[in-house]
Amino acid sequence: MPASPRNPLLLLSYATIVGLWIGAQKITIPYPVNIMILVTAILYAACHGSLALREEQALARGEKPPRDDEDKESDNEEEGVSQYETMKASDAAQFPLVGSASLFGLYLAFKYFDKDTVNLIISVYFCLVGCAALTSTFSSVLQGCGPKLLGRTFSKHVKVNHPLPERIGGPSPWDLGLDGNIADILGFLGSVVFCVSYFQRKHWTMNNVLGISFCLQGIERFSLGTYKIGAILLVGLFFYDIFWVFGTDVMVTVAKSLDGPIKILFPRSIVPDAEGKLEMSLLGLGDIVIPGFFLALLLRFDAHNANVPYFPTNVHAQFPKPYFHSALLGYVIGLGVTLYIMIVFEAAQPALLYLVPACLSSSLLCAFVKGEIKALFAYSEEEEEKENKEEVKDEKSKKTD
Repeated sequence: MPASPRNPLLLLSYATIVGLWIGAQKITIPYPVNIMILVTAILYAACHGSLALREEQALARGEKPPRDDEDKESDNEEEGVSQYETMKASDAAQFPLVGSASLFGLYLAFKYFDKDTVNLIISVYFCLVGCAALTSTFSSVLQGCGPKLLGRTFSKHVKVNHPLPERIGGPSPWDLGLDGNIADILGFLGSVVFCVSYFQRKHWTMNNVLGISFCLQGIERFSLGTYKIGAILLVGLFFYDIFWVFGTDVMVTVAKSLDGPIKILFPRSIVPDAEGKLEMSLLGLGDIVIPGFFLALLLRFDAHNANVPYFPTNVHAQFPKPYFHSALLGYVIGLGVTLYIMIVFEAAQPALLYLVPACLSSSLLCAFVKGEIKALFAYSEEEEEKENKEEVKDEKSKKTD
C-alpha cells in the first residue's frame, strides 16, 4: 500500500519553527517578522496535530476502529480512558475569573515576597510540567525522523492492594501500569537533561523550546467542545485582557517579573547591551494557545464537513479547510494590528483585544458565505454522547436482569 502524501505546509511549519529558533541566535531578525512567522507556524503545526483528537473522540463515542487498529486501541476502549480534555460552557464562563485570581495572586506574591524565591518555586513547577511536554514533543520527533526500532512498544503492569475505603482509594487492587516505546524513554531522558540545564541557566533559547512545546502539546490535546463554548471563552478573555492591561499594571508587572516559560522571547538585537543583556520583546503563551484552541476546533469542523475518516489518524490528510484558513488569516491580521499599534504608541497591548474579534468575525463570515451558520453552531465534540450511551447500556442490562 503506497504511503499517503505529506502536507508540505505542515512540514514547512515544523522546519520554520526550528529554522527561526536557530536563526534568531545567529542573525538579527526584525522581531515583528519573527513573531508573525513563528506564531503562524506554531498554530498551523499544532492545529493539524489536533486532528488526532478526532480518533479519540470517535473511540469515546463507542465507534470501532478498523480490525488492524482494534488491538492497538482495545486497552483504552476497555478502560474508557480519554486522552483529551474537553471544556464545558460553565468552565469557559469561569475561566476569566479563575485566570484573574491566579494572575492577581502572582502579582501579590511578587509584591510582598522575595522575587527570587517566588521564581524558584515557579521554575521548579514549570520544569516538572515542561518535562512532560518535552517528552511528548521529543518522542514524536524521534518516531517521525528515527528508525522504526524506536517505535517498538513495551507494557508493564503491577497490581497493588491498598487498605483505603473504595470511595477514597478506588477499587483494590490498584492497577499501576507503564505503556510506551523506546522513543518515549529516550524523549523522557532528553527532557530531564534539558529541564535541569534550563533550571540552571535560564537561557532565552531554552525558554522558547519549553514555550513552543507547551503550545504544541496544549493545542493538540485540548478541545473546546463546541463553537459556542469557544466563543464564550474568547469573549470572556477579551475583557479579561483589556482590564488587566489597560486598567492596571498587574499583567505587565507579572509578565516582566515572572522568570518562566509562560512567554516566547524575541531578541530585538543579537548584540548585548552594556550590561551584557539582550533587549527582548515577548508574546504570552495565552495569546497563542487560547486562539489556537479555537482554530483547532475549526480545523476539525472542516475535517468533519469533508467526511475525513476517523481511523486511522492522518494529520497530513488533504481536504478543504475554509474555516481554518479564514480564521488563521484573521488571527495573522489581528496579530499584525497588535504589533503595529504597540510599535506606534510604544506601549504594551492586550493582544486578545485584536485577536478575538479577528478570529470570531472571520469564522462567522465564512459560515455566512457558505450558508453553514447553523451547522457550525451544531457541531459538537463534547462527551455527552458517550455518557448517554453508557446510561442506555445500563438500562438495557437492568431490563435483561
